[in-house]
Amino acid sequence: MNVSGNHGIATASSVLDRVTWAALGGPQAHLAQLDADGRRYAPEVAPFAAVRDEDATLVAAMVSRTAAADSLAFATLAPLGEVDGAVTVMRAMLLQMVLVDAAALGDPTQVDIGTLSGNDVPEMLCLAQATRPGPFGPRTIEMGTYLGIRVDGALAAMAGERQRMPGFSEISAVCVDPACRGRGYAGALVARLARDILDRGAVPFLHVVKENVNAIALYRRLGFVTRRELHLAIFKNGSRDQA
Repeated sequence: MNVSGNHGIATASSVLDRVTWAALGGPQAHLAQLDADGRRYAPEVAPFAAVRDEDATLVAAMVSRTAAADSLAFATLAPLGEVDGAVTVMRAMLLQMVLVDAAALGDPTQVDIGTLSGNDVPEMLCLAQATRPGPFGPRTIEMGTYLGIRVDGALAAMAGERQRMPGFSEISAVCVDPACRGRGYAGALVARLARDILDRGAVPFLHVVKENVNAIALYRRLGFVTRRELHLAIFKNGSRDQA
């Protein structure tokens, strides 16, 4: 599916079919653990991993090398079957959405948004644990810019950049404290991040679980369209559990 839009948004490339592989082989290589056939983020950064050619045998080999408390998440074009020696933690369908209409973002400057830093990580971890926006670890903030909204001094909402490769940057960790929902915070954060990404000459994109209809509706209002569906599978090392 070709997409284009304002601010010189480029045609969506097949690099988006292999986001983790492209990110860890490019701008985020410094966050990677690599071998000849697989790439993964350091466990404290993110659980995302990819193998050459999306081969289940290579997935099994990568999972077999993980620690007992660790997990690996693979987003693939075709579903991964059962993986030898691995315990399946979760399976889901993801929509990959790409911004095509920058005009729909509106004006995010009407909300007081600040840049988050390492000093904010404890609050960010608490907010992520309370709202479950997706994987978020103690070093996730190293993946890109993270923005937040504070209410009475407390972190009430956040969003940031996750996987990045040349020409594209993923928006993720969009979450709002339940007590502060309905105020437009999520939309304002996504719009601000998307505009910043566009200003750098890149295309904003994101992933959302297919059942999350409220989030999907918000992203559509902000000018994102579905590019394709991906299969998410998260595995743990079953042999380590038995050791």
